[in-house]
Amino acid sequence: MSDLHDEVYDPNITASDVVYHGAVWNIRRETFDLPEAKGIVRDMMDHTGAVAVACVDEQDRILLLQQYRHPVRARLWEVPAGLLDIPGEDPFDAVKRELAEEADLRASRWEVLSDSSQSPGGSSETIRLYLARDLELIAEAERHERSEEEAGFAYRWATLDEALDALGAGEITNAIAQLAILQVARVLRAEAAGEPTRTRSVDAPRRLVDGRERKASSASDSSQA
Repeated sequence: MSDLHDEVYDPNITASDVVYHGAVWNIRRETFDLPEAKGIVRDMMDHTGAVAVACVDEQDRILLLQQYRHPVRARLWEVPAGLLDIPGEDPFDAVKRELAEEADLRASRWEVLSDSSQSPGGSSETIRLYLARDLELIAEAERHERSEEEAGFAYRWATLDEALDALGAGEITNAIAQLAILQVARVLRAEAAGEPTRTRSVDAPRRLVDGRERKASSASDSSQA
């Protein structure tokens, strides 16, 4: 195997305090030491982590949904996704729930495409991206009632060429949607060529540590005061 891989590293954390309690996420300030520098201070979004899913139908189209995102004042094309904000919930259970709630779909074929850091300089968020196929529409009586921004969802099944063209033209800016499109392209092209797809099983360990799994340190925490 290649030795090209990220490495989890646990620095010596000397202080860890929640300095802002937000409606969805908190901001945590930590002071830590590295071999190359001491007393580094960083503020970061204390994120729960998330999951997302690239849905591919029998025609090799990818499902995109459009949602309003207030911080960027735009309706963005995305893939179904959600937070790991239910304590103890397995990521695979979470992504199946999100697929049902956001797209009214179930899938009987699942694989892991990637684990990624979204903004590692300022957020502890990591996200696991799944591939879902063999899709089934949920009966209308069983569907989740969407609210707030999700009530305005729009949907589109895009061909891979259409999605790649939109990505290349800068028309799709959501990073997870971009990653999903590129990963689906990689998998489908490998399958067409009879080559290994290099996906992982849904029970494969996550390569990154997200905010819910950070090791407890001996540092003080103002949120516990």
